[in-house]
Amino acid sequence: MPRKHMLDTYEAARDAGPYDEYPVMVAGVDPQLHLSRNDRPQPFHLTFQKDSVLVQMSGKARIEMTNGAVRYFDLVPGDYAYIPAGVTHRVVPQDTSIMYRYKAEHAGLEAVTFFCEHCHAILFQETFDADTELPQAGYLRIVDAFNQDDALRTCDCGQVHEPVDLASYRWNEIVAELSAVETEAAW
Repeated sequence: MPRKHMLDTYEAARDAGPYDEYPVMVAGVDPQLHLSRNDRPQPFHLTFQKDSVLVQMSGKARIEMTNGAVRYFDLVPGDYAYIPAGVTHRVVPQDTSIMYRYKAEHAGLEAVTFFCEHCHAILFQETFDADTELPQAGYLRIVDAFNQDDALRTCDCGQVHEPVDLASYRWNEIVAELSAVETEAAW
């Protein structure tokens, strides 16, 4: 999907997938808008070095937060949810929902965290620099590591978590597309 100054959200969302976090504005726009069309719980929690804002365009979703004063926030179309820097959170849609995330163009560090669904302990966490690695590449790399290592998916409480089914996530495709655009821009 080409990045634009203006776009039709609902038309663009037809091609979007779960947790794409696809940047839709031209480079140089800060904060940048990232589009996703979510139909399942986010398979991990995210923590950002900088503040972000989620905007619910359609459908309903819950933002679960593991730290901070607020533990969840339910979103309906038109709602904005401010996510302070350092707050670990994930999106859990109640139905198919289109969502934007306002995020700094140079977002800095992001952490991906997997929690035990049984006792809520941290199973695995890794931080990457979104200024040097596309977020989608970081998500794919970290989920691959989680999927490949039974020890990372086994909690101290004895619960063994299934690997994340990556079949419907477009992160590889998005990385290839965004990398090609950045290469062209460099010329």
